[in-house]
Amino acid sequence: MTSERPPKRTGSRVRALRPTEPGDLPDAPDDIQDAYLKRAISELGGLNDEIAAWAAHHGATTLPVLSSGAPQAEIAMIKWGPSLAERQEGVAFFGRAGSAILKSVQRLGVEPLALYGTLCVKLLEAGFQPQWLTRELQIVMPKLIMPMGDEALEAVNSLEFPGSVRLENTPGVVQSWTPTVEAIVVPDIDESLDEQHAKRAFWAAFRSLGEWYLAQPPY
Repeated sequence: MTSERPPKRTGSRVRALRPTEPGDLPDAPDDIQDAYLKRAISELGGLNDEIAAWAAHHGATTLPVLSSGAPQAEIAMIKWGPSLAERQEGVAFFGRAGSAILKSVQRLGVEPLALYGTLCVKLLEAGFQPQWLTRELQIVMPKLIMPMGDEALEAVNSLEFPGSVRLENTPGVVQSWTPTVEAIVVPDIDESLDEQHAKRAFWAAFRSLGEWYLAQPPY
């Protein structure tokens, strides 16, 4: 895999927080962008196949919970483990967590196509497999990661990701994770859906995403 960052794709259709299929591709200005996007979709598909093969080989009784969102997203949101709705559907950020995130980014003016959502624990029987998350981030190549909660933060800090430094547990503060990737730590969205104090704490940290997004160059 080359370290050169591929050009980003934009489009008018909202496809965030669900798996992207080749038929979802918007019209591209040139073949190079198509090639980068198709390669990302193919590599993510290969990773998903590997996870499914692990589940079959080990006799897993639960579904793998796979990523959702744009395969070349600028922003990668990382939760620790799946909720019941995510386990039943097999899709990360399905259900209340995804709905809350979409409402939040719409309020901040963040394009949903800029989002990618994944889990540290993609299959309950497998537990946290750091190589899966590392490969995923290398494929998507986001500009910003958002670890959600203490466990997700520790998982990210345990990755042997090229050029990465340890992130501090300072919610809402933009940090440098690698020379090309920044990070904003926020509370666990699943733990912030009901109690009002938890909701306010999540929003206080998450709204930093809006400032970060608006500061990005428009090209």
